[in-house]
Amino acid sequence: MKNEIRARKILSLKQKEILLKKKLDHHYKYFDSSKISPDPLEFPRRYKNFYDAEISAFISSVFAYGNVKQINNSLGKIHELMDNQPYRFVADYSFENGMKLFRSIKHRFYTSEDIANLFFALNHIYGNYGSLRYFFLLYYFEKDLNLKNAISFFSQHFLEIISKKGRITHGIKFMFPDPYKGSACKRTNLFLRWMIRKDELDLGLWTEISPAKLLIPVDTHVANICTKLKLTKQKTVSWKMSEEITERL
Repeated sequence: MKNEIRARKILSLKQKEILLKKKLDHHYKYFDSSKISPDPLEFPRRYKNFYDAEISAFISSVFAYGNVKQINNSLGKIHELMDNQPYRFVADYSFENGMKLFRSIKHRFYTSEDIANLFFALNHIYGNYGSLRYFFLLYYFEKDLNLKNAISFFSQHFLEIISKKGRITHGIKFMFPDPYKGSACKRTNLFLRWMIRKDELDLGLWTEISPAKLLIPVDTHVANICTKLKLTKQKTVSWKMSEEITERL
């Protein structure tokens, strides 16, 4: 009798999972490129050149927090200052000119100085490593279960570069979260999804890394939905929650 009850429970759980998968697949197919607006991903999708798209995607992910109108407003101003040529802007960038260019731009925690320092780091990376892809791959190992180690080193190295020029402010720390400090690293995981996964929305520019290494970008909204769907038992948004949801999916 007990075995029958257990078997029914297992069958019921499987049926629920099948139903959930159908619903998630429906939404995945529904939200195609025609329904992308308003989303920060609109900015990197404008570019055909690898380097322009990569830089635009990174900047867009770094600013992807807060009200979507505010996000797109800040990104619109920055892309305009870059003359819609992100790679040329980064390659020719000087911190002194950047401080003047960005003096009127702020985005929630980010000051104009934070933004100037961010571009200083990008100039250093493209000048010394060629691209963010090669910079990230320095810390990527195929044997790793996911990208936790790579993200941690990626953020730490960015902070080291910026520390040579400016202050490590609250805004700068927020730009480069560390999974080993518990952060869900939503914006970093979002950038990596855009770079690694290839579909109608995501760019798929970094072919060296398997999409199986990706973790779902988790913010408050995603956490609330996944809690209701029983995809996580975690109570707070964290790296562990992101791992748990990804594993369940």
